[in-house]
Amino acid sequence: MNDEFARFAYLAALLLFLGGFLLIEFRRSPGRTSRGVLAWGLIFLALIAGAGLWEDVRNRVAPRQQIVSSARIEVPLGNDGHFHLVAEVNGTPVRFVVDTGASSLALRERDAGRAGIDPDRLAFAGRAQTANGLVDTAAVRLDSVRIGQIEDRNVPAIIIRGELDRSLMGMDYLRRFARVGFEDDRLILER
Repeated sequence: MNDEFARFAYLAALLLFLGGFLLIEFRRSPGRTSRGVLAWGLIFLALIAGAGLWEDVRNRVAPRQQIVSSARIEVPLGNDGHFHLVAEVNGTPVRFVVDTGASSLALRERDAGRAGIDPDRLAFAGRAQTANGLVDTAAVRLDSVRIGQIEDRNVPAIIIRGELDRSLMGMDYLRRFARVGFEDDRLILER
């Protein structure tokens, strides 16, 4: 009961203060004060509308995967026409493009560094063809790759030296799932 009274007293004091301020300002300059009140009112309404629509906007601009169960992952189609998936590599979140045209799980150098792999200590002895051309690669084994409750250990991967927008989740890793399928605009991964 005391909390309700305190809130009521606070709101009454705030309204009294704002009302008094607006009354004084309207007497001095009615046109200018009306424009200010209207501008602040529109800003307030825009913030409320933005907060109310934030989930819809975020899901449309940057859709995220859903862990439906301990064995099922649904990945929505991104605005760029690709499926983007976040997996923890050695405990570090890494955003992948699911690429059925790629054979390996391929990390770009920046993501490898974040996951605790020092690219400067690797032997880039392999070569791979990417959309950006031929790149040098280094074979590694990742301690762990985790998506939701699904975790794999000692996972073979390659580190790509060169221009790569995102790390790639290729077929070598996708074959670990019992089912890789599509439902509407969603990629379904099941174990």
